[in-house]
Amino acid sequence: MEELLRPIYQEWASRCNTRGILLIEKTAGHATVTDTFDVVLLVIVDSQSEPLYLKHYSVSGEKAALYAVNERKLNEWFVLGSHRKAIDWVFNGKIVFDRNDYVWQLRQRLEQFPPKERRLKMGLEFAKLIRRYTDGKALFTARHWLDSYNHMMHALHHLARLTVIEHGLYPEVTVWNQVKQMDGQIYKLYEELVGSEEPLPKRLELLLLASEFLIHSFIVSGSSHLCEVLKEKSGAWSIEEMTRHPQFAPYSVDLAIMLEYLVERKVLTAVEVPTKGNRMFERYYILQEGKI
Repeated sequence: MEELLRPIYQEWASRCNTRGILLIEKTAGHATVTDTFDVVLLVIVDSQSEPLYLKHYSVSGEKAALYAVNERKLNEWFVLGSHRKAIDWVFNGKIVFDRNDYVWQLRQRLEQFPPKERRLKMGLEFAKLIRRYTDGKALFTARHWLDSYNHMMHALHHLARLTVIEHGLYPEVTVWNQVKQMDGQIYKLYEELVGSEEPLPKRLELLLLASEFLIHSFIVSGSSHLCEVLKEKSGAWSIEEMTRHPQFAPYSVDLAIMLEYLVERKVLTAVEVPTKGNRMFERYYILQEGKI
């Protein structure tokens, strides 16, 4: 298959904007890594190029997919987790072209997982965790067991990814294999939720109690990126100012619920600022002194 694809990746290798090319083959038991294609070609191009270009091919009865992704979009996949397989592709793909050791250096950076990137990724996972936990708890209270189960399963996945990130690694597609070796407590919660013979409401009740404790243990590491950005100015921030700040953009809709959680936990203080409206105040947020 690689020989048949060679003209395609050689054509990309001849372009001055191509930084590296990796070839990922489907293996037994891991067909989903390549989205069931027999081969994936990952072409990394410079940031000035088109963010994403896709092609599908049929070669002698087999399927191949080509992803030409620019550096900015690839980094977005890494940070936001919007294409989790990309991590696996970069780490485990066969390098068939590498201009100036670009792919080798990229792998080195991913292995080192720079602290700045780690703090941002932990912040994003922490915000998603709070969202899922809060919604799961509300649905549990309303006795919507299956909907609560769905949200709490997602909350456990965010807890798992937080654990992996805190250990200095990127969460992989098989994140529970990673967690099993790092944190027996979280893995046991996962096993009990999906495999226990207890009635579902009882399983959820126990999980909610345990999750509340675990979430609290991640407050410092999970909110360090947000608090670091808030320290850029001495005064309070409005939600409008935050949503305009590029460092907060990745949090998207989860930013508001994270702020309220941190107010409840007295990491932040909500300040009421008068408006022109009668008895109407705008909420601003400021980091409590000595917190994080």
